[in-house]
Amino acid sequence: MSKDFSQNLRLLCSFYRSIAEVCRRMGVNRAQFNKYLSGDTQPSRYTLTKICDFFGVEAHEILMPHEQFAQIVRVRTAPGTAAAQPQPYSADIERLMRESRGHADKYLGYYFEYHYSMTFQDHIIRSLLRIESDGDGYYFQRFERMRYPNREEWYKSRYKGMLFFLSERIFLIGYEALTRNEIAQTILYPTYKSRVSYLSGLKLGVSASDRRDPVCTKVVLESLGRNISIRSALKLCGVFGPDSGEINRNIRESIRATASEGPQSFFATPL
Repeated sequence: MSKDFSQNLRLLCSFYRSIAEVCRRMGVNRAQFNKYLSGDTQPSRYTLTKICDFFGVEAHEILMPHEQFAQIVRVRTAPGTAAAQPQPYSADIERLMRESRGHADKYLGYYFEYHYSMTFQDHIIRSLLRIESDGDGYYFQRFERMRYPNREEWYKSRYKGMLFFLSERIFLIGYEALTRNEIAQTILYPTYKSRVSYLSGLKLGVSASDRRDPVCTKVVLESLGRNISIRSALKLCGVFGPDSGEINRNIRESIRATASEGPQSFFATPL
């Protein structure tokens, strides 16, 4: 069964441009998916259902002997034919990925991200950012674990998105994956040193307040390396006052928009 399943899965993937595209669109880990393709590992029932739903086949069909399954596929509309039709701008995105490839390898790893809160104007946010690559593109995840002043409950958010390196600038574009109510963008200056210590730039997002104002704020990334204790790093994330000794003074100064007191972020106003 393991051999037939892996052969059937490879046949279904052949209707798409690449394995990377299948994994991105299905939302599965590519390293784990490769184990299914090689026959080293069988998916769980949940993952098997997810795979079948994506390719438009039944679970009992994908487990058939390969020759029998191949005959079924040949007499049907090719799996993924409709879904694999070029989508608007998909070629542009793939071109941006190709142009970025190899240029952001030294930025892989974990970072603390610092910026003034888009909701509490006089407080600093420290979150955990991870930049990774599957060989075809660069991706990031940002984790926020905070307890706002005078509140008992903890607030958590998780951003997921893509990183592009274009014309000597780093672009991170992602969405809030838990609530799916925001798309944010960060633009950073690269470093020309062999070792990445800090990156700086601007961050554009939306305030979590009821008004949901578009906000722009300065941002600094502090490199933590590629192998860290995620649990320990998350414990250090949170909301801090503008003069908190827990935040490096140089970082506090770097993310200030003005030397005066008051809001350190730029808020848009509706007409």
